[in-house]
Amino acid sequence: MNFLWPQNLWFLAALPLLVVLYLWLLGRKRKLAVRYASLAIVREALGSGPGWRRHVPPVLFLLAIATLCVAAARPMAVVLLPSNQQTIILAMDVSGSMRATDVLPSRLEAAQNAAKAFLKQLPRHVKVGIVAFAGSAQVAQLPTTNREDLVTAIDRFQLQRATATGNAIVISLATLFPDAGIDLASLQSGRDRQRGTAIDAERKEKKDFTPVAPGSFSSAAIIMLTDGQRTTGVDPLDAAKVAADRGVKVYTVGIGTVDGETIGFEGWSMRVRLDEETLKAIANKTGAEYFYAGTAEDLHKVYESLSSKLTLEKKETEISALFAMAAAVLALLSAGLSLFWFNRIL
Repeated sequence: MNFLWPQNLWFLAALPLLVVLYLWLLGRKRKLAVRYASLAIVREALGSGPGWRRHVPPVLFLLAIATLCVAAARPMAVVLLPSNQQTIILAMDVSGSMRATDVLPSRLEAAQNAAKAFLKQLPRHVKVGIVAFAGSAQVAQLPTTNREDLVTAIDRFQLQRATATGNAIVISLATLFPDAGIDLASLQSGRDRQRGTAIDAERKEKKDFTPVAPGSFSSAAIIMLTDGQRTTGVDPLDAAKVAADRGVKVYTVGIGTVDGETIGFEGWSMRVRLDEETLKAIANKTGAEYFYAGTAEDLHKVYESLSSKLTLEKKETEISALFAMAAAVLALLSAGLSLFWFNRIL
């Protein structure tokens, strides 16, 4: 725990003096009590009931003062608070390899079902956009709070050839920052270029743009799910650099076979291998995390974990109000017990 005004903790040094004052008052009360002739009056002067009760209200009041002193120092602590997340982009792989059935009922259906369950877990105020990518990347649904439109967009996925993971990241960024100057048309028409597209797009942004710390933009995030290696389009690490410069986290989810599998699609036979190394690098570069989902159940757990990460986050925040409230409760409890036991306050 940290304190914004630690110098105020010196007020705690007065507590021992209050204890000494309390003990002195008790001794003084006993000296006065022996002057009375009536035993009943002596009991009244010393306080009725078991001896320990006489000390409970003052002890509680002392704790209240100590808690107020801590509150005055403005304590800071890392606590779980609702996230400022306002927009999430789901970038989902719709390449032909997603028809594989190693994740039942198929990779694509498992991804669709998990994405729908994820939407249900998010707060209604969070906007979600859908980007579908294979050999190119397209915005399937602009960010919206309408969950029905999002489910419809997910159900419309059509399998295509190739995998352009870098394009998916840049299109997602262009969706989050429509006025940033990223040229979507030139990006999509030049999807077969192997390098430089993301960098070119970044150069076209406003001249006054200043890169920020990776992962520092808390109002939006990208979740990218894929099952294969990038075969075309923008280099994903170049695209991740663009995201990192804007502070946007790109959470990556790998689904399917890590070692690779041969899959047939539209008369073609292809060897598909999950490029975990690149997906981990994308996540690390943007300050996010990589998740592997080998089964449909694993994928649901991944999305549940992402839901909690994106709706709740650990933040260092001032908790003076909590200490002040605790002090108020202790003071009221002290006064209440004193009135109940002795018909007076302390």
